[in-house]
Amino acid sequence: MDLITVVAMAAGLGWASGIRLYAVLFFLGLLHYTGVYALPPNLQVLAHPTVMAISGFLFFIEFFADKIPAFDTLWDALHTFIRIPGGALLAAAAVAGGDLALGIAAGLLGGTMAAGSHLTKSGSRALINTSPEPFSNWAASFSEDTLALAGLWAALKYPLVFLALLALFILCALWLLPRLWRGVKRMFATIRRLP
Repeated sequence: MDLITVVAMAAGLGWASGIRLYAVLFFLGLLHYTGVYALPPNLQVLAHPTVMAISGFLFFIEFFADKIPAFDTLWDALHTFIRIPGGALLAAAAVAGGDLALGIAAGLLGGTMAAGSHLTKSGSRALINTSPEPFSNWAASFSEDTLALAGLWAALKYPLVFLALLALFILCALWLLPRLWRGVKRMFATIRRLP
């Protein structure tokens, strides 16, 4: 693999995992199992029927859990400790191929991308949950499902396009994260003041 493909794969796996780890695992396994996309040797285990059954089941649970206002915030909080390491491990395994330094670098990149996308997603959803109607929450959730899988597909098939879009996402996230943090702090301050 050339450098651009390696960087796009590591960043894409991490970024998508930060949004929907179980969907990424199931989708990658399905792509390899059906022969649509040949995964790197270290990730081919994702196409094993047992791995696909478990990742598919977890994706099914997350699909519905993420649509329930307030519960999705708890789900995201718990998955901070799952998505970020998962993204790092996927990225490292995808590109390592016997080169330990490349695996560590990819793991760092994947973990950083997973952290950035996860924090942006979870902060946005916490603020969306302050709305009394559920439709904005559902729209955000369906958008995240689509975005994670489309981004992963772009990273695998169109690495330059994905890297350009990722640069745009990073700029937007850098602009958005401080505002999200202030909004989340205000939300918790308001909750503390309630009788």
